[in-house]
Amino acid sequence: MPNPNTTEDPVANAAALLRGMVRIRCIEEELADLYRDEQEMRTPVHFSVGQEAAAVGVCAALREDDLVYTGHRSHAAYLAKGGDLTGMVAELYGKQTGCSAGRGGSVHLTDRAVGFAGSAAILGEMISVATGAAWAMATQGSSRVVVTFFGDGASEEGVFHESLNFAAVHRIPVVLVCENNSYSISSPLSARQPANSATTGITERARAYGIAAERVDGNDVSLVHEATLRATAHCRAGQGPYLLELDTYRWREHVGPGFDTGIDRPGPEVEAWLERCPVRRSTAALRADVPDIEEHIARWDEEFRDETRLAVTAAKAAPFPHVDRLTDGAYGRPADAS
Repeated sequence: MPNPNTTEDPVANAAALLRGMVRIRCIEEELADLYRDEQEMRTPVHFSVGQEAAAVGVCAALREDDLVYTGHRSHAAYLAKGGDLTGMVAELYGKQTGCSAGRGGSVHLTDRAVGFAGSAAILGEMISVATGAAWAMATQGSSRVVVTFFGDGASEEGVFHESLNFAAVHRIPVVLVCENNSYSISSPLSARQPANSATTGITERARAYGIAAERVDGNDVSLVHEATLRATAHCRAGQGPYLLELDTYRWREHVGPGFDTGIDRPGPEVEAWLERCPVRRSTAALRADVPDIEEHIARWDEEFRDETRLAVTAAKAAPFPHVDRLTDGAYGRPADAS
């Protein structure tokens, strides 16, 4: 994805952000259909359809050498950080050519070449890992920043509070990005956290540790991008950690390719969030400056769906990991060791 930081043209900048969201939307929709219909991807999948603005807006504000860690909903951030689509798809199929050599599946993606340091399924695990990585870089005098994505459910884990406290004490350059989609699996935020969010919400919890924090409309990619630029500048200036709470909403079920409208979530709520689609909103914002923006989107849609199909074809043709190399990647031996 073109990095919007490389241009001062606000229209080109906004178009690049929109293109990045369309790409992730197309890729995940194609993969969700295949996952449902073919039953060949034998890994749990957590799609980010509806939440693309968070990953694109954040990652577009990062340098290539900055690091990103995520939880289980990892595809969007992986792709937005420049991850290899062919490697990601092969990983979903469990193939040796996958970005984690077929051993991690959807929730354990990694690509050191682009600064995607890893993802994990344990709730909140990567918050502490990212904090430690950022601390290590800071002690080495690096100006790099580490970003960690997690959901609102992870903010209820002890590791969230321990990491915030540690990061605040040591002024660690970590940007903590909470994708608040209001649900922990099927449990709404209202059933898990105190009602008075003005004083007890996720942003307020970070501020209680003396951490700079702001709550942003997570479905407005431009606002997310601008907030991340502020956060990374804060970290690079040695001012410590920064938390971004991004209000957003996943369209698909917690895990899997389907929709849980009317099952775990009320239909009117879902419909209201569909109206706040980040792709649609970004398109509307660009229409005055780019009257033919829908034509661009149609071309991108075709391009990215073709790209995904090619990656799927390559994944299906690739070999599975051989049993003789089962322990590659364990005990310090790299997964690509011969």
